[in-house]
Amino acid sequence: MARFNTRAAKARPTSRVTSTGRVLRTYEGGRGHERDARSELFLLSVANFVSQQTFYEAGADRDDRFAGLVRELAVTDPVWTAGLLGWLRGEGNLRTAALVGAAEYVKARLAAQATDGPSNRQVIASVLQRPDEPGELLAYWTATYGRNVPKPVKRGVADAVRRLYSGKSLLKYDTASKGYRFGDVLNLVHAAPDPDRPWQGELFQYALDRRHNPDTAVPPASDRTLVAHRELMALPVEERRAVVTSEGGAERLAAAGMTWEALAGWLQGPMDRAAWEAVIPSMGSMALTRNLRNFDEAGVSDEVAAQVAARISDPAEVARSRQFPFRYLAAYQHAPSLRWAYPLEQALGHSLANVPALPGRTLVLVDRSGSMWGPLSDRSKLNRPARAVAALGVPAGAGARPLAGQRARAARPDAGARRPLGLDVGPAVRPVEAQPGRRGCDLRHGARAAGEEGGPGGVRLHERPGEVPRGRVGAEDPWPLRWPGRHRHHRGGPPPLQEARPGPDRH
Repeated sequence: MARFNTRAAKARPTSRVTSTGRVLRTYEGGRGHERDARSELFLLSVANFVSQQTFYEAGADRDDRFAGLVRELAVTDPVWTAGLLGWLRGEGNLRTAALVGAAEYVKARLAAQATDGPSNRQVIASVLQRPDEPGELLAYWTATYGRNVPKPVKRGVADAVRRLYSGKSLLKYDTASKGYRFGDVLNLVHAAPDPDRPWQGELFQYALDRRHNPDTAVPPASDRTLVAHRELMALPVEERRAVVTSEGGAERLAAAGMTWEALAGWLQGPMDRAAWEAVIPSMGSMALTRNLRNFDEAGVSDEVAAQVAARISDPAEVARSRQFPFRYLAAYQHAPSLRWAYPLEQALGHSLANVPALPGRTLVLVDRSGSMWGPLSDRSKLNRPARAVAALGVPAGAGARPLAGQRARAARPDAGARRPLGLDVGPAVRPVEAQPGRRGCDLRHGARAAGEEGGPGGVRLHERPGEVPRGRVGAEDPWPLRWPGRHRHHRGGPPPLQEARPGPDRH
């Protein structure tokens, strides 16, 4: 009689996230399994906003744990660690964690005198993708390890400076609020101009002059943007608003690299309708999305609003901005006018294009217990789970139909399933029956259905023949089922559900 080779035999599921086999206790005393260092660092990295408080862990403790894992793996597995940091800043779109990780990578390898794997200089340069980031990395290094900056860090920063610094980036990021100005960075790393960019020599000199002699600094004549900006700044305050309202005012602001933040200070007065309509054509997609409320309060015309809506919902603009989906939900919640609702919903759908296609059927579970209701960061008003996950609608993996109507990308849809597909996860857990024909919710329904802590909400999965499950935010029944030991690591799938009355949150 066969003991293993039976029709019911199934392959054991595997995961890239693995444990060491050591059994530990969770924060709340539950039974758990210790992850290996790579799995722990990956999971921490993708949710690490650096120095931000979390429900179970203080910001400083979380930062120390992250730095310790990076330092350990930088020595024992440098190729994997360098690849993670580059991915984190690139496709992962997480800036600060990648910068901190690169600095800790170099610190650990210099201390261990390690020479194998990717060079320190290469790792530093790989995480610097925006013109203000060289100064950000140097500020972290000097605040943490003092003013003695090692050569690999200087050379990596210098490589990034040659790639990133330009006239427009100087106007946007070289501001008095920064501790490390462009000129400070150039002084510290001694970056030489790129031979293929002959104009960089004059630009670097101007950046140094702006830092040390701002009253006499003269922009290079070869840079039209810097020259035009200087001309605008030289205008008397009482003449500036006339420039904004004049014919060709918008083009003049754009030619001078005038950002909306700089325009507000330059005018030394309110940002009224005329000011916004003049600067909107030169604003980026992220800036437009974050100022929708300001546009409404200033009363921008319907024609200009239509142009804004077209830009923020354009697939190419969404891809270029690299914004996370929850940013569009946050914009919807703060914009009082419903004229932005559909463009934001389209933009949110386009922002899901980078979600990889997953084979088979995908189940999305959203934890809605007390620990998941803190803000995303100290400056964010968007809470962690219900609002952020409602922004997805909730598309269950890549099999979901995104909100903008993109084609589902499931590898193998399960055509005949009619049984329960998922669970509502709130203060308790219950199975959810499939409901045919209903598409994922839009932004308005997603935001409202998210509920409050301990109240209605959760994940409800739907399907119809020929499609894999789709997720949406749903309501809970008054007598749900509790999933015992929710935060334990179970092998081979979840434990059986047991009947239970709603009780206190034990997350």
